[in-house]
Amino acid sequence: MQTQIINGNKIKEDILAQIKSEVESLPLTPIFCDILVGSDLVSASYVRMKARVAESVGIKFRTAEFPESITTEALVEEIENLNRVPHMCGIIVQLPLPSHINKSMVLDAIAPTLDVDCLGSVNSQRFYDGEDGLKYPTALACMKVLESVNLNLSDKNVVMLGQGILVGKPVTHLLEEKGLKVMKVARGTENKNEIIKSADVIISAIGQGKFIKGDMIKEGAVIIDAGTSEEDGGVIGDVDFDSVQGVASYVSRTPGGVGPVTVAFLLQNVLKVAKGKI
Repeated sequence: MQTQIINGNKIKEDILAQIKSEVESLPLTPIFCDILVGSDLVSASYVRMKARVAESVGIKFRTAEFPESITTEALVEEIENLNRVPHMCGIIVQLPLPSHINKSMVLDAIAPTLDVDCLGSVNSQRFYDGEDGLKYPTALACMKVLESVNLNLSDKNVVMLGQGILVGKPVTHLLEEKGLKVMKVARGTENKNEIIKSADVIISAIGQGKFIKGDMIKEGAVIIDAGTSEEDGGVIGDVDFDSVQGVASYVSRTPGGVGPVTVAFLLQNVLKVAKGKI
C-alpha cells in the first residue's frame, strides 16, 4: 500500500490566503500578542514562527516578554494592560509557564473576547456548551486535516489517543458533535492495543514520541498525528513515521502536519475578533 502524506503546509497556505484577503479589507490593523515568560529556547522559537506567519497576512505581531521570576499577580496585571491596547485582537500565553505561576489565573486574565487560544475558563465552557465563538485552534486543525482525506466517517471506527485539554478532549467533542462515535484511549484505558488495532482513524495527542508503530495499526488506517515531543533538540510526533509506511493509507507527520494548520486557525480566530470589532 502506498501511504499518502497529508501536507499540513498546503492546507495552512490555503487558509492563510483567505485570511490575508480579509485582513486587507479591514479598516484597522489587528494586533496579536504572544506572552513569553522566561527564556526557554523552544518556546521562543514558536513565538518567532507565529510572528512570521502573522505578519505575512497583515496582522501586527507583538511579543510581551517577562522574566521567569515574575509573579502571578504581576503577570495578571500586565495582561490586563494588554487587554486595553487599541486594536488588540488576540492574546495568548506561551506554555508551559514556570511552576510558581498560577496558570489558571493567568489564562483567565485574558479577556474572553481576546482569548484566541480558547484556554480561559469562559471560552472553554462556551465551546463545550456548543455556543458560537472562538474555538480551540488545534482541535479545528485536527478536524481540517482529517477532512482533507475526504473520508466518509459514518461507519468508521474513530479512536482518539489522549484526553488532554488542548487536543484530545476538544477534538472528541467536535467529532461527537458530528454524530460520530469516538473510542477514547487514555492512560487508564484497558485493551488499548485492541482498540488501536481496530481503528479506521487514529488521532493521537499523547506526546509520546514514535509510540504508534506499523504493527499496531490496521492496514489502511488514517493517522492524524497531533502529538509533540522533543528529541535531540528537535520535535517529533506520536507516530513512528517510517514504521507506518506501507500500512497506513494516510498519515500526517510531525512537524509539518497539524502544527502549521493550528497556527492558521489561531490567526483565523484573531481575524474573527477583528471583524467583531468593526
